[in-house]
This record gives sequence, structure tokens and C-alpha cells, in this order.
Amino acid sequence: MKKNSWIPLVLLFAFSLSSSAQTKKWTLEECVKYALDHNISIKQTALDSESALIDKKGALGSFLPSVNASASHSWNIGLNQDITTGLLQNKTTQFTSAGASVGVDIYKGLQNQNTLRKARLSIIVAKYQLTKMQEDIALNVANAFLQVLFNKENLKVQNEQLSINGKQLTRSRELVNAGTIPRGDLLDIQATLASDNQKVIAAENSLLISKLSLAQLLQLDSFENFDVVDDTMAKDENNILSQEPTAIYDKAKEGRTELKIAQTNLEIAEKNVAIAKGKFQPTLQGFYNFNTRISYADIALRDSNGAVIGVQSAPPFFNQFSDNKGQSYGVQLNIPIFNGFSARNNVERSKVSLEKSKIVLEQQNLDLQRNVYTAFADAKGALKSHESALVALESRQASYNYAKDKFDVGLMNSFDLNQSQTLLSNAQSEVLRSKYDYIFKIKILEFYFGIPIIKN
Repeated sequence: MKKNSWIPLVLLFAFSLSSSAQTKKWTLEECVKYALDHNISIKQTALDSESALIDKKGALGSFLPSVNASASHSWNIGLNQDITTGLLQNKTTQFTSAGASVGVDIYKGLQNQNTLRKARLSIIVAKYQLTKMQEDIALNVANAFLQVLFNKENLKVQNEQLSINGKQLTRSRELVNAGTIPRGDLLDIQATLASDNQKVIAAENSLLISKLSLAQLLQLDSFENFDVVDDTMAKDENNILSQEPTAIYDKAKEGRTELKIAQTNLEIAEKNVAIAKGKFQPTLQGFYNFNTRISYADIALRDSNGAVIGVQSAPPFFNQFSDNKGQSYGVQLNIPIFNGFSARNNVERSKVSLEKSKIVLEQQNLDLQRNVYTAFADAKGALKSHESALVALESRQASYNYAKDKFDVGLMNSFDLNQSQTLLSNAQSEVLRSKYDYIFKIKILEFYFGIPIIKN
């Protein structure tokens, strides 16, 4: 016994670790931050920023000179003239050549400059798109988080109803035994209790599914013990509803990411037009070329009449490299005259894209205005709906309490009591629904006003 006395301690320690892991509850801020760090869509969008940086490096590289080097070694096999006899013989001769060239754009219709400006704008757009994706994920997480809270409270309501009806069943048995109510009322209560059990099971399933959806949105590997805190209150902490819709719209125009994306895309379209127009202009390029060659064949020495009088071995490799070298440099001017309307069509195509970008920006402004005014009206309506639901719940609760008192003394049958209880349950559900609907719509309105889901 003493030899195994450590086993209970190990089991107790393991159980305490398991319990502490299960009691971990995520706040909305923790969920949003985790999603921003791990969401796959955000990671994919971040790669677009890296691609834009690479495009900028390419645009910068167009200002640098182009340098190329070449070398070749050849074997000529077949009929070659013998330098001593002058006769054609089958023999092999070898040659080596090398060269290098440098080219630099002096003027290219400002295409390089405009391409660089476009690349810088593309980096800005990529950053805005990443921000937009993060904002969308944050709103989706907030919505999923509130859905979990709604299902948790709904489960509490259903369990409370089940508990109340369980007590009511016990009380009904006593009343039946006392002869105060008929046995049929007891059967009605039993049927209601069975229905309540079904509602509890449905509420549990809804809660599990909502937790799963939130865990998947966060890219969590395990969600069995995943849970969230339930301290969210239905209140306008930032008093956003005291603002005028026009003020919210003006604030949104300054900070909304979709407007920044549309505006920057418009600037990119303008650069594309400038790049396309650059094709009409002449280009001027400076160049420098260097080349040399080496022969491995012997050299024939001839007299004034051309007769071979001797043979000289091929000069040393490095001597030939120096003696045979040649250089050229200069500038090259290219003037486009006719290219099958290619440049003209590119300009026209770029202008069409520019007009589309202008329309997109205008549409984004219209959409933002409509969305802000709609969000403001929705939030106002959600607040009134929640307040009305609270008043209705208070009345339904008082009505149910009155019906329950009448049932206990035999002045009401079980059918009417169940009707009153159903109305109470519906009122409780409506309070929950309107509460979380109001919270989410306030979050959206704050979002347009520039208040983030979580504080950085």
C-alpha cells in the first residue's frame, strides 16, 4: 500500500490540470486577437503584400543598367586549309570567344518612373486589403461570439423552464392526490415536461454548433473544452446613438478601408494610363559592348607573293585575349512609328479601366452612406425592440405567476397554465434575441464611426 501511495496524488494533480483547462473561458478580445493571428484568409491576404513588395523591387530594378556576359568555345571539324601546304584536309580547329554588354535606359517615356509609382500604390492597396480582411474577420468573430452567448443564455432559460415544470409536476401530483385538480391536468404537465426536455436538447445542440463555428473561425485545433465568458451586457458604452447619422457618415468617409482601397485603385488606374501613353514616346538607351577571340590554330607566314614560307605557332592565350579585343559604345534611339495600333489600344483599354475605377469609388461612397444610415436605423430599432421585449417579459412573468397561483388552488386548468408558460418562454427568448441583435448592431455602428472591435 505504501509503495503505491503516490498514485492518488498523481491522479489528483492530473484532475486539477484538466479542471483548470476546462475552466478557461475566452473573452471577445482574446477571440478577435487569436483570429487575427491565425486565420487562414488573413494569412493569404498578407502574402499579397509580400508580392507587392517584390513588384516594387522589380520596378526599382528597371532603373539599373542591364549587364550581360557571354562566352563560347567551338570545334570546327571537317575540311580546313592546311597552313603549310595550302591544301584542304580533314582536321579540327578550335576557337574561343568572349564578350560583355551593358545597357541603360536614358529615356523611356517615363514608363519606369510611373511603374515604380504604381508599385508603391499597389503596396498601399495590399495593406488596405489586409486591414479590410482583418476588419471583416473581427466582425465575423464578434457575431459568432454573440451567437454563443445567445445560445448559452437560451439554454439557461430552457433549463429553468424544465426545472419549473419539474416542480410543477410534483405539485400537480399532490393536487391530484388531494382531489383539487383532475388527473388529466397531471398528464398535460407530464407532456409539457417531455417537450421541455426536447427544447433543452435542441438548445444544447445549438450551443455546441455555435461553439464549433467560432472555434473553426479562430482556427482552433481542439474545441471540446472551448467556452467563452458570458458577461456581455446590452448597453451603448460609447453612446454612439447620440451621434447624428451625418456625423457618423463623415467620420466613416475619413477612415473606412473600402474607400481607401477604391481611391488607391483609382490612382493605380491613372498610372496605367500614363504607362500606356509612354509607349508613344521615343526611347533612348546607352550601350557598351566588349568582345575578344582566341584561335588555337597555327599561323602561316607568307612572302610578298603569298607563298607560305613558314609556320608560327598560335600566340599565347592571354596575348590573343588582349590583342583581339574590341569595344563599342554609343546611344540607340528608337522612335515608334506604327505598331499595329498596339500602343493606341493599350491606352484606350487603360482609360476604360480608369473610368471603371471612378465608378467603383463613387459606388463605394453611395454604399457607405446607405450602410451607415441603415446601420443607425437598425441600431435604433433594435434598442426599441429590446426595451419593448423587456416590458413584455415583465408582464408575461406577472401573468404567469398569477396563473400559477390560480392553478395551485384549482381555479385554472393545466392547458391554460401551459399557455401562459409558453407565452412567458417566448417572451424570454425574444428578450435574448433582441438583446444580442442590439449588441451586434451597436458594434457595427461603432465600427463605421471608427471604434474598433478591440482596443489595440
